[in-house]
Amino acid sequence: MTQQRFDKAKALIDAANSEDPNRETCAGKEWPKELLYSRRMSDMLERYAPEADDAMKLAVRAQHIQRWKSPRSDYPMDRKGYHQWRAGLNKFHAGTVTGLLAKAGYDNAFIARVAQAVGKKSLKTNPDTRLLEDVAGLVFLEHYLPGFADRHPEYDEQKWIDIIGKIWNKMSAQAQQFVLAGHIKLPDSMAGLIRKTSNQVNRVIPHCYLANSR
Repeated sequence: MTQQRFDKAKALIDAANSEDPNRETCAGKEWPKELLYSRRMSDMLERYAPEADDAMKLAVRAQHIQRWKSPRSDYPMDRKGYHQWRAGLNKFHAGTVTGLLAKAGYDNAFIARVAQAVGKKSLKTNPDTRLLEDVAGLVFLEHYLPGFADRHPEYDEQKWIDIIGKIWNKMSAQAQQFVLAGHIKLPDSMAGLIRKTSNQVNRVIPHCYLANSR
């Protein structure tokens, strides 16, 4: 029964993300953008925290669930609007996964735990939220940072250090070491920028850690 319930919940999450009208090509195959993202999140969780339980497996799967339904353009295009959008997204994602998990037959306590992580609640004190944030950071560094860099050749080194620093500081020391040990794929240029970023935020990275971080 437990496995059937988990499989149903995962299928519901995947079906919801399969509705994404935005597309992304990976390895010659076209994917709904958020479905591909959810698969990458699940893959990274298996690599980073293979002992994670069903609640966290479903939480990372639902991290961006139906994100296209709450576009950035619905909010003012300023810093305040950005934070309003992010807060609205967290609430939307948590509410969406709550409904799907209830449909799959999970009890209220299980649903509340997943929703808290997906809703980014209590980052500093909730280990589930902390784990989800780590996985999201690792996925961004491996899959999205290189493409983002390609789209912004006008950014200078300090701009990249600022961008990477914001991501790096959101990650736990364990996730940082996962990066430094070479467990995610990074272009040489990104590895070098991470080292420089760490120096500026007073987290000195031993150079040997980055020797094989591609």
